[in-house]
Amino acid sequence: MLKHLDRFEAYVCAAIFLAMTALGFANVAVRYLTSYSFAATQELLLAGFLLLTVFGGAAAARHGEHLAVTFFADLLPARAGWVVRALSGALSVLLLALAAWYCWGLVSHQYRSGVTSSGLQIPAWYYSAGLPLGFLLIALRMAQRTLSDLRGDGPEGTPHG
Repeated sequence: MLKHLDRFEAYVCAAIFLAMTALGFANVAVRYLTSYSFAATQELLLAGFLLLTVFGGAAAARHGEHLAVTFFADLLPARAGWVVRALSGALSVLLLALAAWYCWGLVSHQYRSGVTSSGLQIPAWYYSAGLPLGFLLIALRMAQRTLSDLRGDGPEGTPHG
């Protein structure tokens, strides 16, 4: 069970990508076979891309594949480099937690105000509801990767510095 929770973002990305592919294929098939189009598919695909980006960011953070500039930290003595990496990881997690907090505010505001999407006229918060969870998941994966790297069991298997 923990193995599946550890790969939660990969499952979410796969489900979103599968749904987006099916929706896009259905739109193209209907357009070429009937000369009609599912006009609202663009709205759904855009929301899917947004969620795919956020949950894909969590998968990248889990594997330590985010862009990192370590040039200056690598020039520092081992202990100072460790502190810089720890501070960088902590600030990244803080920034992501703040993004989750503000996304939660966005979803709450959209829910309270009753704003609807332009194409399907459904509540806009449906599209935004996954964002706070996605940013929290990135923060969690970033914290896990930072702790792993600082302990020395990072991608290279050796301590940094």
